[in-house]
Amino acid sequence: MEDLDLVVPVREGPANQQLRYALRSWQANLPHRRVWIIGYKPSWLGGVGFIPARQTGTKYANTTQAVRLACEHPEITDTFLYANDDMFVMEPLAEMPILHRGLIREVETYYAGRASGPYLRGMWKTRDVLADHGYDDPLSYELHVPLPVGKAGMLTALDAGRHLDVLHKRTMYGMLNEIGGEQIEDVKVLHRGPRFDRSTPFLSTMPDSFANGEVGRVIRSRFPSPSDYEYRGR
Repeated sequence: MEDLDLVVPVREGPANQQLRYALRSWQANLPHRRVWIIGYKPSWLGGVGFIPARQTGTKYANTTQAVRLACEHPEITDTFLYANDDMFVMEPLAEMPILHRGLIREVETYYAGRASGPYLRGMWKTRDVLADHGYDDPLSYELHVPLPVGKAGMLTALDAGRHLDVLHKRTMYGMLNEIGGEQIEDVKVLHRGPRFDRSTPFLSTMPDSFANGEVGRVIRSRFPSPSDYEYRGR
């Protein structure tokens, strides 16, 4: 199988140390052809494809716009890896597997106990759209790991959820295209403490847990050397 492009929406901001170390982890452990940054490109970043995009909406709208731009760009591979700048691959992979989080109705319970109103409402509304398409008990693909995405199938998913303020686009794509996959627990580490799963090949962080937590220390110590995507001295 030919290597896929990596597509990464990036918000505005000069430093973005999570992106720096995510790129180091991908170069070391995730086979890919080319990295495409959509949105904003930090000054230290080089050797990537870049699609500028105005980021005037919510973070959900901005990433949806970025994914659509990737799907419409002729130079990006027809199937690509959709990742975010806080996703780290900690062990070498032959290729990226398809992973999901389990049934939406079970994931909802987790978010119902957190301050995640818009995100949870988006989950409910995405589930309702999927029910209209015949998927009464859908899976959630909202994991903090890269996802292999086909352009045509993702455009269909984005169109199906075009009217939603917060579209769970990974989930819409995964269900409408019936991609299946293996269930895992989400790998996002929200806290500074030392208790997190170190056996998983994937990790993800919040800005605070990356900068000040044990998980950030582990990631930085695993990938101390600059990647080919970093201008030296920046």
